[in-house]
Amino acid sequence: MAPPQSGGDLLEAGLLAPSTAGSGDGNKQDEEAAAVTTTSARQERSPRAWRRAVAQLREVLLGTRLFPLFSAVPLAVAAEHLRLGRAWVFVFSLIGLAPLAERVSFLSEQIADTAGPTAGGLLNATCGNVPELIIALFALHKEKLEILKWSLLGSILSNMLLVLGSSLLLGGLANAGKERPLDRRQADVSIGLLMLGVLCHILPILSKYTISTGDDIASSVSNLELSRLSAIVMLTAYFGGLVFQLKTHRQIFEQEEDSSESSSTSSDDDAADNTVIGFASAVIWLIGMAAVIAMLSNYVVTTIEEASESLGISVRFVSVILLPIVGNAAEHAGAIIFAFKNKIDITLGIALGSATQISLLVIPVILIVAWVNGIPMDLDLNLLETGSLVMTVFTTAFTLQDDKWHYLKGFNLTLCYVVIAVCFFTIKALPTSPKKIHA
Repeated sequence: MAPPQSGGDLLEAGLLAPSTAGSGDGNKQDEEAAAVTTTSARQERSPRAWRRAVAQLREVLLGTRLFPLFSAVPLAVAAEHLRLGRAWVFVFSLIGLAPLAERVSFLSEQIADTAGPTAGGLLNATCGNVPELIIALFALHKEKLEILKWSLLGSILSNMLLVLGSSLLLGGLANAGKERPLDRRQADVSIGLLMLGVLCHILPILSKYTISTGDDIASSVSNLELSRLSAIVMLTAYFGGLVFQLKTHRQIFEQEEDSSESSSTSSDDDAADNTVIGFASAVIWLIGMAAVIAMLSNYVVTTIEEASESLGISVRFVSVILLPIVGNAAEHAGAIIFAFKNKIDITLGIALGSATQISLLVIPVILIVAWVNGIPMDLDLNLLETGSLVMTVFTTAFTLQDDKWHYLKGFNLTLCYVVIAVCFFTIKALPTSPKKIHA
């Protein structure tokens, strides 16, 4: 038989029960308080996240002077689905690409802030060429090789003559008498790489006149093989230039940036603190805009021939002149802004860097993609187009042969672009389509 419990034991047991209940009530109160705190925190975060999303939307879409041109995007979609006419689809798509190209460059700058100045500049140039690359891929998919070649050629001509020329012209007028000397070392690197690209375009044309046989098929096959091997060489040269810029001689390309950073560190920090677009948000926006650019590029490539016929403008002029002007809107605006600020080395990096990337990266990549898919694309741009490319590179090289710049140099480059544009505008007839060759 168990011994009876003492009074103290009973009292202790009685006291234990209330204390246990009290602690349970305390835990419930703590849980309720934590739940209220979590709910209030969620309620606070929800408006905060909503306000941040609205701020990002305002910054991305309304933060450009080209904002009214965004209205052309839904108009292009409506014109396509309502079948209002191929010319309207083409015009609205072309207009809608301009603000999208500018915003892609803006978003790439937000991403490039975490990659360092030199790598960020290369990333900015790469993203700036997104419209040209997407248009080229759609043209390749539809096997419109002439339009593909013309658009890529026009991008090089536009960057070297129009973008660089207008930047030197307007920047020289704004800084007359106080121009800072330009660093020829950066320009020499780009010009040397562009010379290699010019050589790879000249050789296919020259080979047509040196082959002894009169068989056109044999000549075309030879050009195709030469072009594909040249594409590999061009890619090798481009990546060699990247190693030169980012690794072995990085100090050459960061000299201007370091001097500008030392004078504006506080303002840059303030701008970084006040930005509303982070890395992840910029990537998401960039992917979304690339999708819209792809849609409009498909419209442009599909309707360009019918639209040019309706408008009375040759496909060659539209491809060489109009498409690159729209695609290079971001580079054009950025280069002019830096020229106004008397930062001419950055202007040269934008214009020449973009042209070099088109010549030695985009064109070889497109050619290799065509090679894989059995599409007979080569580097033969025809005589007129190749001559324009050669004279453009040589004219730009002679313009930048010294360490001085002024508005007259920009004036000459701009007039060279005007002459080329007039030349392509006066040519109405399309060239005969090349024979199909099975690779």
